[in-house]
Amino acid sequence: MTESVQIKPASSGFRCTIKLPNYARNDPSLLNDKDFKSLYEATLTYLIIANPGQEELSPKKIRPYDEPKKDGLTGYCHGKEFRHEKSVLRKDATCVRNQPQVQILGQSEFQADEPGNNNGEPISLTHPSHTTFHKEPLAQEQIIQEKRTRFYRWHIDSALHDLSTPMVTSLLGIKMPPVTNTRTIDYDDGSGDVLQLTQAAFCFVSGAAAFERLSTAEKQFALNTTLDNDGLVMVSEGKEIKFEDLPEWKELKVKKLPMPHLQVHGFCFYKLHTKVGSETKTLGLKDVRNKVHSMMRPAISPKNQGDLVIFFNRGVLHTNTGEFKGVNNSADEEVNALV
Repeated sequence: MTESVQIKPASSGFRCTIKLPNYARNDPSLLNDKDFKSLYEATLTYLIIANPGQEELSPKKIRPYDEPKKDGLTGYCHGKEFRHEKSVLRKDATCVRNQPQVQILGQSEFQADEPGNNNGEPISLTHPSHTTFHKEPLAQEQIIQEKRTRFYRWHIDSALHDLSTPMVTSLLGIKMPPVTNTRTIDYDDGSGDVLQLTQAAFCFVSGAAAFERLSTAEKQFALNTTLDNDGLVMVSEGKEIKFEDLPEWKELKVKKLPMPHLQVHGFCFYKLHTKVGSETKTLGLKDVRNKVHSMMRPAISPKNQGDLVIFFNRGVLHTNTGEFKGVNNSADEEVNALV
């Protein structure tokens, strides 16, 4: 009989698996304060938590940090811009009607009575594909015949304007491709690096581990730098929308975040400010992208159905992978929160 939450770290120390106590009846929202604190500390220590056997968990109960634990600090961390008609994220997910903080991601048509669809009507999901915006996407033959894929985009979950970066994100795998459906990522950058993974797998990289791989000079650069906020970064082609054509925004609300542990959103930064002695040097967009790519690339070198995955959004970067093109179907539910 399990009296308290059980935590089993992976041998690498990066991620852990948990087993909920009997009194919680397989519902993380029923954890008492002591076990919630253990779960919270495990998130900070191991960065990624897997809680297997959660296929039946409702959207509301997916949120492990949904009740106020610290006055004034708990909240959802995306604004209305997330669904703006010009938002590149708009097509990637559908909100759960009675729990709008939860996003449904996946591929194919899901009927009203299928697991994961709590909206009372059919929903059509499209899995994010690198073919929609990578400058040089894989050819269809490579995707279908060779079963190759790409990292979609490495990122942290954050609005980076007005709202604070979420502390945690939760992912629930409701209907997943079989683990025998594998795909291969060819880094295609001359390194020869390849990575085999399950179709549509989520990938994570520790920002702290990425930082430790840097040279002494690069560490000093990161420690003295803030960002105005390949899959790692964008290609610079001068195609950015002009500031005056963006939805309403305010300069004072743009987040300027430090670079330690390399927790950067490679698609959203604008400038980089680094201290050189008593002076501050500012790099423009193209140079920022090149610099961040060179620092993060070493760190990305070479989940199951029913798993509830909770990860420390301020400690890891993540990306989805895989291509479906209507052949398979899958569904995940995602929520992020500030605690």
